[in-house]
Amino acid sequence: DQDNRISIWSAGDLGNEGLNGEYHGEPHLLCDIQHNGDVMDMQFLDQERIVVASSTGTVTIFRHHQNNQTLSANHRWEKAHYHVDQDTSCGGAACTGVVCSNPEIVTVGEDGRINLFRADQKDAVRTIDNADSSTLHAVTFLRTTEILTVNSIGQLKIWDLRQQRNEPSQIFSLAGDRVPLHCVDRHPNQQHIVATGGQDGMLSIWDIRQGTMPVSLLNAHEAEMWEVHFHPSDPDHLFTCSEDGSLWHWDTSTNVSEKPSFLHQGGRSTAYLSHSTFNQSVVSAWLSNDPTKDRMEITNLIPNQTLSVNSLDVLGPCLVYGTDAEAIYVNRQLFA
Repeated sequence: DQDNRISIWSAGDLGNEGLNGEYHGEPHLLCDIQHNGDVMDMQFLDQERIVVASSTGTVTIFRHHQNNQTLSANHRWEKAHYHVDQDTSCGGAACTGVVCSNPEIVTVGEDGRINLFRADQKDAVRTIDNADSSTLHAVTFLRTTEILTVNSIGQLKIWDLRQQRNEPSQIFSLAGDRVPLHCVDRHPNQQHIVATGGQDGMLSIWDIRQGTMPVSLLNAHEAEMWEVHFHPSDPDHLFTCSEDGSLWHWDTSTNVSEKPSFLHQGGRSTAYLSHSTFNQSVVSAWLSNDPTKDRMEITNLIPNQTLSVNSLDVLGPCLVYGTDAEAIYVNRQLFA
């Protein structure tokens, strides 16, 4: 639908939990606003501004006015992404990904373009026009001046925004079949560790200090992986979701007790991957040769879901995800 909406919800506070930790209180809609085109990605810039990527190629900052619970368009970069030229009426190319590090905003798109915007500036600070010959699917910050992008031919690239040349500083790629990569996240404490997910449902772990290929390839989902996230404060935990309706919690923390080594389809299921499944060991927990880290526990958090899980985010004990059932789910007991 071209007529979409951006909505702000209150999911209530954690103080409303019952004795057994179950949550009391209905989520309720605080405000919403019309959005032109599909919402491809969005991220908070700060406490009250949200940056939204559209399938029309436009990037918009919406402001959430908390005093009267309204949303307004604060700034808009029309056709930040486009195929032919910015001025033709139908030339927009989908903006597929956005990442913020206030005041800077980086966007990528189907046109292979990378834009660097500043929240207070009308024009792009920097544009790399032909950054990629294929679609860029996602972007994240590696460091304050460097970004990571993934594309539709299985490549992970590092871009140094201080450099004036419009070339990546490093290119990594999946061997063999050039499987499109859809999502990327970097380890919050060890910035050389990067996770990506792609069209074949595989989870790839990369060590960007060495080599140009992933250090491990893990069989994960049976269809496209749409999102991958390290837990921001507990990065031994990683979360992935897929078109196949599954949402996996990967746990490499050391206190994993002995459990059967297969993945049940019902309930909180667990699986172990021994070292033989990796090109190298799972280390940091994600990269180390420590024999105590011999196992990894995988749990499908929503075993009976069949419709695609399109997006997820995680913070503290809270996991939020959205599915093709047109519903948003909040799990507040991630580590219960």
